[in-house]
Amino acid sequence: MGVRGAYAAKIVDFRMLKQRIITALVLLAILLPALFASRPAPFIALTLVLIAAAAWEWARLVGWGSTAALGSGALCALLCMLLWWGGAVEQPNRLIWLAAAAAGVPGGAWLLRRGVPGWPQIPTGLRWAGGLLVLCVAWLAMAQARTIGINLLLSILVLVWAADVFAYFAGRGLGGKFSSSKLAPSISPGKSWEGVWGGMLGVLLVACVWIWIDRAYALDIPSIYTRLYERGAWLLVAGCVFLSAMSVVGDLVESLVKRSAGVKDSSGLLPGHGGVLDRIDALLPVLPLAMMLVTVSGAMV
Repeated sequence: MGVRGAYAAKIVDFRMLKQRIITALVLLAILLPALFASRPAPFIALTLVLIAAAAWEWARLVGWGSTAALGSGALCALLCMLLWWGGAVEQPNRLIWLAAAAAGVPGGAWLLRRGVPGWPQIPTGLRWAGGLLVLCVAWLAMAQARTIGINLLLSILVLVWAADVFAYFAGRGLGGKFSSSKLAPSISPGKSWEGVWGGMLGVLLVACVWIWIDRAYALDIPSIYTRLYERGAWLLVAGCVFLSAMSVVGDLVESLVKRSAGVKDSSGLLPGHGGVLDRIDALLPVLPLAMMLVTVSGAMV
């Protein structure tokens, strides 16, 4: 690459970074007021719109046309509204969370084992319906966590973000030094086992800090970390490791689907960031499983 080529590449990188920053600031300006509103309704309504957009992206990824994709987004929004109006957000939903764990954990492992070639072999209708079901259940879990308390929801969200950030730096610094094999080379060549382990350790560190904050400030609504720790340190460690691992599964499954579809991003709805699914892929399995841990462990209130 000549001097002009290198200069042009730097300009493109700068423009992409600028675009990412602008999009992130706009999203924060919309999401934060809704999240910290005195009532959960604004945040629940906003996330309902986002999950509908994700359903539109999902339908496109499985090969459906524009009209069917728009209908999928509308159907997902309708289903979530029915759950909301029917009172599901305020219910414990123990059976839903257990079913999500029973189907999601082995299902994710099965999909990753089959890899990219195995995805098109699943009937299109089944792939579409399965994706919409995952989106609706994840939205319900997010809505319920926000209804219980901001601290609970934030602790779950930060768990996923911390796993991703710590995995990135651990993978960059230690990738390949302790394990000769990649995590999923045919799906996401850049991910390493060292990154996964670093992400888990990072989440445990965040958990310790968050528990201290909960206790130091005597917060009325404890985080997921405090809720699990009060039932035993072993549950905290197991829960953090489990949820961190499932965040990786969510990320890899979406990468698998995009690879099969031959696209880089789920859409261009979020300039510089791709689509909504690209931002929430790791959250989709974690949210219902986190609520399952909270509910089944008896730490619901």
